[in-house]
Amino acid sequence: MSDHKSISNTGNKEEKKLQINNSKMNNIPRNISSQSKSVNIPLDNTNPAHKVEKSLKQINLTALTDKQSYYPSPVTWEDEVLYFLLVDRFSDGREHNGFSDGAGKPITEAESQRTTPLFNLEKDAGRADRKNWFKAGQQWCGGTIAGLHDKLGYLQRLGITTVWLSPVFRQLEGSDNYHGYGIQNFLDIDPHFGSRKDLKKFVTAAHKQKIRVILDIILNHAGDVFAYKNNDQYGFDQGQQWPVNGFRQNSHDPGSIPFTKIDTHVFPDSWPGGGIWPAEFQEPNAWTRKGEIIQWDGFPDYLDGDFCSLKNLDHGIAPKEPEIAWDVQKRIRDFQPSQTLLHLAEVYKFWIGYADIDGYRIDTVKHMEPGAVRLFANIIHEFAQSIGKENFYLIGEVTGGRAHAVNILNTTGIDAALGINEIPDRLEFLAKGWRSPGNPSTDAQEGYFDLFRNSLLDHKHTHQWFGKHVVTMFDDHDQVGTQYKFRFCGQHKDSFRFLAMALGLNLTTTGIPCIYYGTEQGFNGADHRDKEDAYSDVFLRECMFGGPFGSLQSTGRHFFNEDHQTYHFIHDLCLLRKNHIALRRGRQYLRQVEGSDGTFHFPQPVNGELRWFIAWSRIFANQEYVCAINTNANQPLTLRVTVDYAINPPDTTMSCLFSTDSRQEGKQVRVEKCNGSAVNITVPPAGFVVYR
Repeated sequence: MSDHKSISNTGNKEEKKLQINNSKMNNIPRNISSQSKSVNIPLDNTNPAHKVEKSLKQINLTALTDKQSYYPSPVTWEDEVLYFLLVDRFSDGREHNGFSDGAGKPITEAESQRTTPLFNLEKDAGRADRKNWFKAGQQWCGGTIAGLHDKLGYLQRLGITTVWLSPVFRQLEGSDNYHGYGIQNFLDIDPHFGSRKDLKKFVTAAHKQKIRVILDIILNHAGDVFAYKNNDQYGFDQGQQWPVNGFRQNSHDPGSIPFTKIDTHVFPDSWPGGGIWPAEFQEPNAWTRKGEIIQWDGFPDYLDGDFCSLKNLDHGIAPKEPEIAWDVQKRIRDFQPSQTLLHLAEVYKFWIGYADIDGYRIDTVKHMEPGAVRLFANIIHEFAQSIGKENFYLIGEVTGGRAHAVNILNTTGIDAALGINEIPDRLEFLAKGWRSPGNPSTDAQEGYFDLFRNSLLDHKHTHQWFGKHVVTMFDDHDQVGTQYKFRFCGQHKDSFRFLAMALGLNLTTTGIPCIYYGTEQGFNGADHRDKEDAYSDVFLRECMFGGPFGSLQSTGRHFFNEDHQTYHFIHDLCLLRKNHIALRRGRQYLRQVEGSDGTFHFPQPVNGELRWFIAWSRIFANQEYVCAINTNANQPLTLRVTVDYAINPPDTTMSCLFSTDSRQEGKQVRVEKCNGSAVNITVPPAGFVVYR
């Protein structure tokens, strides 16, 4: 890299490695000559059921939506329980035993097409050759939309009300983009997953089970669909635009299709898998063409540069002076949209109208101009409302901390921010006893509960704002900013002992809870390598259906076990949440607990650890629910917890609704006159309880 203008395929290895580590997409092939092992699945384009439009001009949204009946939005999304899954890693529909179909009928016999038995911990864990197992995880594994359809009963009985799918759109042929974030055709489904008809059938069936569907979508970029000059890897350099060879026919092609509107008579093989589709994205000015992002926090580098090898779409004109990077409102006021952005809006209007989608999770919002996000949100909301979806939900992946996320939500009109930074960390490690729960006596934002309190600090008119606009989760498929990645249960051999507390926090604290697939089966993926850290996110993406890359280093065994203790725990807690509105919508207060000296205080770590009792209240319409966890995994703790004096005065009683020790359920405790009002509660080791 002699002139900082071109990062060639033989460029600085450490710099390229750094870029990979900074990206959630660190499994994108970096060398264009590397051999992909993805499966080539033919698409029958002669069948009318598989007909896909080549241009947006061929789509008539009015005709598509006219006289159609669409599934309504929920009254409020904080009543929902989300479940995120990677389609390639969830189900191929070949499993048997351990689960039931949508009508509750057990799938007990190995039919001809059902060849994958249930995982057995003693017989199957750790049996796979780790090198080959890990290599298989870097490629397509075989999950399908039809497999998702097959598991709707499993999800419904778990307590899930909304399924969030990884991107299902067609990927560049020959790539290993099993995750779906490298789109080649925005109007088609990748044949690895199935067809557009499969998606529509799945959504219809999900709605019959009272499950909504959110699609993960990408606005910022497409796949690695064109090659720069000499097929080199160019880096962002002061906004300079780089020359382009042409569109790629496949992931190994150096750019053999001219970089302009594609004539399929001259290049017949370009349809459906070559170049970029629909045709509106074939215009050169649809792309910024400024090379890969080098400074991931540099402005405007992170807006105009390619996301690693994924090519950046040009959304329009906006101020680029670094000194106004902070001024989101000015950037929105001065934003001028491109035709490309309007075309993207038409694409995603089509998918709502065609498949009856209920919401979108928008990828990489940080890398988009706020003005582009705002315009897109307005267009999508208006279209959804026009067909009867009054509360179509847009969830943004907004990295950069709470303050930035709140600012983006305030100014752009997206509905919720995915808790991608502080929330997963503080939730997971609070449950494991290594974080502060917070301290309401200060305005510091140092603990998990601090993230959801004092809405006045963020100029909000209601205490319920965070509950409606923040998606909470621990574990995800990215873990942005983490070098060596691991699931909750994969950090240490005893991490699973703390899982119930994390789920209790996730499902009964403020926010819209989201469960990452496999958590209900105790998946323990983790990167324990000492030196190499490429492909670290693969360890977060084991296959539920087993295949070549099953969890717990297994192959050929599925994990749809409805008798698993964590599956039952989530089911019971989701049912409790459904039946008690305060656990979904109530005000939230971290509670003081009694210390060994008889005084009350908010628990704080000692020497970096908190092996103690953490309690919080949810209050709604003069009903108080007290929830508590015990981060001491070795012994139960019995302590007094402060409760609301007006709702629960001394000499009244509260009863145990839920406990990880079922013997406690139904027992009553008397409210004592202590620190106003307090109740004496026992929480099992590494346990979780709810009192009312």
